[in-house]
Amino acid sequence: MISSVLLPLRTAWETLQERIFFLPPFPDQLDSLALFSLLLVVGLLVGEWLRAHLGWPKIIGYVLAGTVFGPSLLGWISIEALAQTRPVADAALGLLMLEIGRRLDLRWLLRNRDLVRATLGDIVLSFTAIFLFSYLVVDLPPAWAAAAAAVTMASAPAVVLLTVEEFNAQGQVTERIILHTALGSAAALVVFTIVLGVVHGQHNADWINAIVHPLWVGIGAILVAWPIAALALLVARLLPKRSLAQVFILVATALLAVGIARMLAVPVFLTLFVMGAILALRDKDKTLSYTSLPDGHWLLAIILFVVVGASLPWQQFTWLTGIQAIGLLLVRALAKIGAFAWAGGSLPLGKRILVGIGIQPLSATAVFMVYGLAGLYPEIGRSALALPLLAAAIMELVGPALCRFAIARAGETARDDSQKGGVA
Repeated sequence: MISSVLLPLRTAWETLQERIFFLPPFPDQLDSLALFSLLLVVGLLVGEWLRAHLGWPKIIGYVLAGTVFGPSLLGWISIEALAQTRPVADAALGLLMLEIGRRLDLRWLLRNRDLVRATLGDIVLSFTAIFLFSYLVVDLPPAWAAAAAAVTMASAPAVVLLTVEEFNAQGQVTERIILHTALGSAAALVVFTIVLGVVHGQHNADWINAIVHPLWVGIGAILVAWPIAALALLVARLLPKRSLAQVFILVATALLAVGIARMLAVPVFLTLFVMGAILALRDKDKTLSYTSLPDGHWLLAIILFVVVGASLPWQQFTWLTGIQAIGLLLVRALAKIGAFAWAGGSLPLGKRILVGIGIQPLSATAVFMVYGLAGLYPEIGRSALALPLLAAAIMELVGPALCRFAIARAGETARDDSQKGGVA
């Protein structure tokens, strides 16, 4: 039908070509960059509409746009276009991981034993429950069951941070959701580097990769992040606090870290998280503590979640894999909520359960981890890691709503006229 509509245009164009020699051939399809830009606009509009009319987080709209127009469904976003946008998606995720790393308050954690118990309970129970489910129920090999647990044990920092920002949430539940998301992410990244060695050990007779690769990933992230964080603080001290110049330095050094991490094949999300944690630890003069990312990082978030939505393998979804993914998410949810209910402390039980609900999102970091692991052994990894990837696909749509429910139920979301409707 589209071909018949375009036929007169093609004929007229070819007639013009006979007289105007510099005209290019009639385009058979829209340029991938132009098409992707249009889809970003669609993602923005869908997110704003869902936010204005249903009160849903905007992220859900961005993911839906990428999912519908991605390779799994309509195929308007090609795999080649996704590859072209990966550096931008890396930068977007990196900036958000930087921000969550900067909010890693270890001093608050060390002063509060209740937080320590809840954190350790969340890390241990989540990893153990997911590993046992993947190994005993789904029948994954031990190494890949550990990989599934490492990928899905933590919350999604980008989703949590953007949801909290979108609804202007403030309060005890919100702060603990952010803190435990940061701590869970740190633990997951450590486990991820260890699992890299386990996977290499299972599939390689030469153990050098099993030893060197985790060291390359872990130590490499520190070696990239540490000097760049020092550079950011050094330059920022020469500038007025909270100035636009400081914001520029923070973003510029973060992008420098992204570029170097990509050159050295070190995970961007790990490098930027470490950089954020180093900034939080070393910034004793509060040079950058009150310097926030500009609102423009929401534009990067649209790209990130459209790309993630387009990367989700819905074509692999079957009733069996769907039930297994839901089972994994239920086990994970019970482990997290149970850990916070068991931890006790001054925070009432109801609010501790809300914290457990608020850290349920699973998103971009998990998807990038899966593709990183699967890329090492494509013939095995793609099938072995389909379970955590489908679980992440489901939580891309459900997770932001759960986080929003938790902070709203705790009464910590702002209520103002700007949230009633309209496209921002």
